[in-house]
Amino acid sequence: MRSRCSYASGSKYSEPIDVVAKVVVLGGSGFVGSSVCKAAIAQGIDVTSLSRSGKPSYPDPWVDQVLWVSGNVFYADWNSLLKGATAVISTIGGFGTNEEMEKINGEANIVAVGEACKAGIPKFVYVSVHDYNLPFFVLNSLGYFTGKRKAEAEVLSKFPGSGTVLRPGFIYGKRRINGVDVPLDIIGKPLDKFLTSAENFISPLKSIPGSDVLLSAPVSVEDVAGAAVKAVLDDSIFGVLTIEQIKEAASSLKSAVPL
Repeated sequence: MRSRCSYASGSKYSEPIDVVAKVVVLGGSGFVGSSVCKAAIAQGIDVTSLSRSGKPSYPDPWVDQVLWVSGNVFYADWNSLLKGATAVISTIGGFGTNEEMEKINGEANIVAVGEACKAGIPKFVYVSVHDYNLPFFVLNSLGYFTGKRKAEAEVLSKFPGSGTVLRPGFIYGKRRINGVDVPLDIIGKPLDKFLTSAENFISPLKSIPGSDVLLSAPVSVEDVAGAAVKAVLDDSIFGVLTIEQIKEAASSLKSAVPL
């Protein structure tokens, strides 16, 4: 039986966190990770990022407010990295062969969850992926999904009352690749609006296996980041968040303090 962390008891914390002093973002220089860092900075939270590439080269003002650490989760100095932290947000993920995806999406995050648990970090937020209503035998054959689900299980096991798993579908926004912004929102934003507005009409079709590949609404990278930060700040948010719940959490953060 897997051990739970000291803060995990039932459905709430043993002691609520009054002040979120520091958040460690894993993969903070990536597409989703950089938005998480930016959103956390906007809430007045101290942010440390661990990623292979370290500090991004673009000159956005928030970049200089993050403590950037270059490294690999398998060889990180976790004692130093997690010192003073009240939460960890992991955006680690990637594609490749099944073996590579199992390692990146699964093993790397499992290591991070274990280290956060061992260090007594109160909260862990993991950016996973929607299952698109794919048949089990399909999900079970793809290292991307099996890795993600193994990492999810570790989060929910070790942080049962304080771990949050976000399951967005296609994430859109301006993705920076080799210094060039790729505007994924040109497709994602109108598709998001259309599928969200047509939810009542398409919901009966979602019972068809694999239908969500076409029918699940995309999510903006800002909403994913906002939901992750909201989960850190709000003790009532934990467990698995669906696409709709991600948008709701992000919206509540925006209404409290605009990002």
